Amino acid sequence: MTKLSAADLSPPEKLATGIDGFDHISMGGLPKGRATVVAGSSGAGKTIFMVELLVRGALQFGRNAVYVSLEERPEDLARNVKRFGWHLDRLVEDGRLWIINASPDTEAIEQVGQFELDGLLVQIRHAMKTINADTVFIDSIDALFNRFDANALLRREIYRIVDQLKLAGATSVLTIERVAEYGMISRHGIEEFVSDNVVILRNVLHEEKVRRTIQILKMRGDMHYKGEYPFTISHGGVSILPLAARELKQSSTNIRVGFGNADLDRMAGGGLFRDSIILVSGPTGCGKTLMASTFAAQGCRDGERVLYLAYEESPQQLLRNAESWSLEFSRWQQDGTLRVICSYPEAMGLEDHLLVIQREIETFKPSRLIVDSVSAMERVGSVRYFREFVVGLCSYAKQQEVCSLFTSTTPRLSGGDSITEAHISTITDSIILLRYVEIEGHIRRGIAVMKMRGSQHAKQVYEFTIDNKGLHIARPFQHVQNIVLGVPSLVHRPDGEPDTAAIDDLFAL
Repeated sequence: MTKLSAADLSPPEKLATGIDGFDHISMGGLPKGRATVVAGSSGAGKTIFMVELLVRGALQFGRNAVYVSLEERPEDLARNVKRFGWHLDRLVEDGRLWIINASPDTEAIEQVGQFELDGLLVQIRHAMKTINADTVFIDSIDALFNRFDANALLRREIYRIVDQLKLAGATSVLTIERVAEYGMISRHGIEEFVSDNVVILRNVLHEEKVRRTIQILKMRGDMHYKGEYPFTISHGGVSILPLAARELKQSSTNIRVGFGNADLDRMAGGGLFRDSIILVSGPTGCGKTLMASTFAAQGCRDGERVLYLAYEESPQQLLRNAESWSLEFSRWQQDGTLRVICSYPEAMGLEDHLLVIQREIETFKPSRLIVDSVSAMERVGSVRYFREFVVGLCSYAKQQEVCSLFTSTTPRLSGGDSITEAHISTITDSIILLRYVEIEGHIRRGIAVMKMRGSQHAKQVYEFTIDNKGLHIARPFQHVQNIVLGVPSLVHRPDGEPDTAAIDDLFAL
């Protein structure tokens, strides 16, 4: 009978990977001394993910590694990953990395009689001892099945290699190919024999748009977040966006900042909280961009950095409109206070847009963020993906304590239900509604503060006007109902006739 000590039963230590988002969804990284299978279809990003694990492990955590290339020549691999800023040749020169070339154009592995992989195991052990490596990467196991026909024996030999690596205390990562995004983990069933942990990368084409996701299917004896999480591959490598797994740990403040209009600050109970998210919703042409520009201008006047993301206007058009309202966007851009980024929503996927926004916030470090308009992103993905984007954007902005204003265009001139409002209203701190008000053939504009979390606010609907000096708020509408619903009407007297005093009040505004 095998005796077990208390030390034998302790859970394995987790090794941080440094990959953006992975340490979060894995709750600490990869278990030390265990085998992890990374499965995915062709083009899912398996090799990039593995190489980033290797590079970050060496540069950030001082872990030397052995890389076994079963498909790609080392020269080609090193050349391909340089676009990400990873220099495998330098790691080899510094004694941090040993690459074993077992690609098909070499004779490093031969099938002689009954197949065995003893030669490869000897090479791995020698490399580990030479550079004192504690991590081993094998890419990709499928190459062996494609080259040899003794599948049952091959599975046994692969299991033996991984078992020997575990006995040596090595943390190993192996990649395998999938034939479909959902279904069997691998075509050869190898994960059942060798893996303590399984990570699945998917590259799904949905509604003519490609979306990459990552899922930790299992992590034996340890905790991790379940479900699929979107990720993207950029010049910095893999970035995982654990939208649904974000934790609400941001602080809260009672400090208020100005909107840029004294009357609107009074309507909001004294201004906006510095860490709040504001949604400005209304039909096209009602003044949402002006309100966003007013909000941005106040931040610039106060010496704050402001990041303005425009998805429906060009930079020249945005600057021209700002100048027509006497806002000095050009000067603030030149002195580095204001940063304006304009792009079409269709230029990239929702995950890439979110990553760009996060990177801009990290580098520019703004105090205020404007997204004009967030509803434009509805065109890029499905309702589910759009909701994940909105949740990720709002939660990240709140974590960074950036006072943020998002505009949303309603589908009809009278207002109406909006997908954006449905998915963002519960996670925003303030909601400002803009509406057209038609009375006796005259079109007017109305504004109302519908929500102000943690503060009192005005309950009336106010009229506002726009001129070359910007936004002006007048008196509340009197004797008019259903403005917020988009069907304003005069309040009638008991005899059924319109209240003429209401008409007089409207024209006196």
